[in-house]
Amino acid sequence: MKTTAVTTADLNRSVIAVPPLARTTELELNEAANERLLDVLGDGGVSTAMYGGNANIYNISLRQYAQLLAGLVEWAPQDTWVIPSIGPSYGQMLDHLDVVIQHDYPTAMVLPLRTPATPDGTATGIRLAAERYGRPLILYLKWEGYLTTQLVSELVADGLVCAIKYAIVREDPAVDDYLRDLLGKVDSDLVISGIGERPAIIHWRDFGLRSFTSGSVCVAPRQSTHLLECLKAGRFAEAESIRQRFMPFEDLRDSINPIRVLHEGVAAAGVCETGPLLPLLSGLGADDHARVAEAARTLAGNERER
Repeated sequence: MKTTAVTTADLNRSVIAVPPLARTTELELNEAANERLLDVLGDGGVSTAMYGGNANIYNISLRQYAQLLAGLVEWAPQDTWVIPSIGPSYGQMLDHLDVVIQHDYPTAMVLPLRTPATPDGTATGIRLAAERYGRPLILYLKWEGYLTTQLVSELVADGLVCAIKYAIVREDPAVDDYLRDLLGKVDSDLVISGIGERPAIIHWRDFGLRSFTSGSVCVAPRQSTHLLECLKAGRFAEAESIRQRFMPFEDLRDSINPIRVLHEGVAAAGVCETGPLLPLLSGLGADDHARVAEAARTLAGNERER
């Protein structure tokens, strides 16, 4: 597992997978399944895995959080960069960092909290957490009211942030004044397109972002890797044809729930058994599961075409 300091080159060396977290029927961590998923990603050219929202870190107990971080060190292939998450509350940030520090993770991502929080208070909390950790953190921008672009730029300038996952959803991703303002204050190489394949081309071509996260990469790692290769080569028409393969599954994630659909889709595609969702989330109903399973299997079937 990568343990060296984070560089901008690390951010686009592969698609940044955001996997679900596989569990047993007793809601314990399924070590074999989680290791299997990391192996499938590695075989598909994906060498970075970020455990955050899709892994439902928001609801994990401190006991299982410690098990997870210790387990990932063992499960991850040698060349894989694993990024754990901390938070979202300030108290959770500190508790989680006590676990992170026990291992040699080069950074962690701060999960966002909408309320009770203010932008200034959030920036202060992240600053204190990064200083306690002794290493820069990854920000997760999910809505505009979380942090102002000025506060973000100050955290970056002070060396407390090594990357920014940008995941503010827009009806038209090409129209994004907040992102343009942010890129006027921080280096675009630090900003990760954080909403999967849907806006990846526009973020790359129109905004100059040079990396993207994906949950659907867990179903189709070779295709998502090929999409990144096309972006790096400037083959945007080819990239668009690949992106379109992901849209039926991504449409279901957007219309139902991104975490729940990915969790069940990965299992339905035959990647690994993911088990039940950790509360406070619940599984899909029969009709939704059937639609998700069909879309996931179709997407996985396209892997042969690459």
